[in-house]
Amino acid sequence: MSHAGAPVGGLLVLVDPVARRLDGESVRIAKDVLSAGAAAKICLPDSREEFARALARRGQRRPVIVGDDRALVRAVGLLHRERALSGGVVSLIPVGPVGSLVLARSLGVPLSAVSAARAVLDGVVRLCDLLVDDSDGVVLGDLRIASPERSGARPAAPSVWNAYRSLVRTLVRPPVGGGLRVEADGVLLADLDEPVLDVSVVAREGLAEVVVRAGSGSGVGGGGTGGPRVARVRSVTVSGPDFRYRADQAVTGPVRRRTWTLRPDAWGLTVPRRR
Repeated sequence: MSHAGAPVGGLLVLVDPVARRLDGESVRIAKDVLSAGAAAKICLPDSREEFARALARRGQRRPVIVGDDRALVRAVGLLHRERALSGGVVSLIPVGPVGSLVLARSLGVPLSAVSAARAVLDGVVRLCDLLVDDSDGVVLGDLRIASPERSGARPAAPSVWNAYRSLVRTLVRPPVGGGLRVEADGVLLADLDEPVLDVSVVAREGLAEVVVRAGSGSGVGGGGTGGPRVARVRSVTVSGPDFRYRADQAVTGPVRRRTWTLRPDAWGLTVPRRR
């Protein structure tokens, strides 16, 4: 990922209501550091709707999100739907339980409110890839589709994954007469005549890395339970019986078909300068 100096100018500091409720002290520290170093407009929305309206009215101010991974994903999704991501930079000051900040940590944002606020003021811009689906949804981190029986494999964060596993057991229908059809840049990785245990997709160095783990069957894999099928592609399409998926720790669906396309360097995030 390329880096550049962080832009200067006014800030729109959007404090997620959940962050304000869970850790008012970290929110206060973040506001103090930012207000001391830049012209900062502080917004304290009480709902997601107010959050969206405040972001839409940011003008030339750079958005700074004070909250957890979900707040960051929400903001990037809103900016994407405005088609405004390529023209600006997003900043994050992580506030919340450690299990809700997995994405922030993976993106290189300090989990300390003071360090993250300083990075907003004097850090650099990291250009990040984005997965965009055909319903205009976004994925900043990882995407996973798992069968109910295998949903606990390789968790990204135990606390979040346990909650997802409980949801997926009640919400995901088992494959009917087979599995899921997985196509990566038009190449078939799995078909409906075999059970798919797990599909994961993550942006990695300008491409989407797709990993499919399939069970025994007579499909594309030729039977057996061999190793995972891996492809690095621009887009992936999953289809079949109704399925739900976990994207950035949020469960979505049911859907019968969904395509995700990788957009390299689609958005900018401020991170600390390397010393």
